[in-house]
Amino acid sequence: QVQLVESGGGLVQAGGSLRLSCAASGRSFSTYAMGWFRQAPGKEREFVAAINWSGSNTIYPDSVKGRFTVSRDNAKNTVYLQMNNLKPEDTAVYYCAAKLGHWGPPPATRYEYTNWGQGTQVTVSS
Repeated sequence: QVQLVESGGGLVQAGGSLRLSCAASGRSFSTYAMGWFRQAPGKEREFVAAINWSGSNTIYPDSVKGRFTVSRDNAKNTVYLQMNNLKPEDTAVYYCAAKLGHWGPPPATRYEYTNWGQGTQVTVSS
């Protein structure tokens, strides 16, 4: 069973930065596509970023493109989400997710991911 643990959330002022980390258990991390999603109160969980198994392919929605960067270190079984120029509307619980044994482009839909972390809160004050 793959376990994912997020960290790095917190309170930041608008315009500030945070870096989230997601540590994965297991020996096959380099075969996982990894995604980041977020969920604000009363809203659906939405896609934020995804990265393929090697780190060579990343995708973002327009809402975060140019501000957020996803990366991974397969030697450390960790995926990161660097968030810059944060806005109050970025406030949400952020989740990382894994799609195991996936060699294609990273998925952008949450239903394709099979393993999820517990989430970390990000709050951006205005």
